[in-house]
Amino acid sequence: MMIERINEMYEKKDTNRLQTIFWTLLVVALIVWSGSTIDEVGIANKGITFAVSIMQGILHPDPELLFNMTKQSVPYLLIETMAIALLGTLVGAFFSFPLAFLASSKVVPMPVVIITRVLVMAIRTIPGFVYGLMFIRVTGPGPFAGVMTLSVTSIGMLTKLFSETIDDIDKSILEALDAAGCNTFEKIRCGIIPQLWSSLISTVIFRYDMNLRDATILGLVGAGGIGAPLKFAMSSNRWTQVGAILVGLVVLILFVEFFSSYLRKRLANG
Repeated sequence: MMIERINEMYEKKDTNRLQTIFWTLLVVALIVWSGSTIDEVGIANKGITFAVSIMQGILHPDPELLFNMTKQSVPYLLIETMAIALLGTLVGAFFSFPLAFLASSKVVPMPVVIITRVLVMAIRTIPGFVYGLMFIRVTGPGPFAGVMTLSVTSIGMLTKLFSETIDDIDKSILEALDAAGCNTFEKIRCGIIPQLWSSLISTVIFRYDMNLRDATILGLVGAGGIGAPLKFAMSSNRWTQVGAILVGLVVLILFVEFFSSYLRKRLANG
């Protein structure tokens, strides 16, 4: 009996070794194939000069741009970026909440789930940068285009995460409510939302953290926020202004990261 167990262990060891070799070769092949798409690696003309100039700008930011309160100052632009991210997150969450229930097989029939998931998948397929270019054509450049872009991109992510959270709930509560004669709306209000409220809020906070970074990038295409002044400052080689904007962004991101992490921990711990 002992000999048979030892033989089985050796056979499993050989099988695991073959699997390890196979997956190692597969990963190496993928790395080589991915690297073949890079024709050459080099530094652009004056690339080192620009890199040094950016570092000098960060070390010597423009104090007038960094500390005054005009509409062209860093504090005002950061507040505008935060407002764009907040509105985009709230609007996206507002539409994601009902869509999440339509995408959950525990709440609605499967045909409705499939249609909703296909719709959400289509929304998530298009990058946010492309949405930004589209909304700028429709609404014109400005913060409203940024809010619309972040709202649509938030719908795709939040609906997916919300629906997955709903699918993981305790089904026995829904069965008890169903036995008590509750309709779908009552089951959602009394059985699902109380279980998921803290998790949903935590997901919305996490999405706001992401939208704050995305709002900066969208500003580069004219969708409001601090991205556009950063692009103009870099284009005109005003490195002290670039440094002031980057310093403001770093401080803002660190603050929001700390605050959002704190809130998510409090929600997770009840």
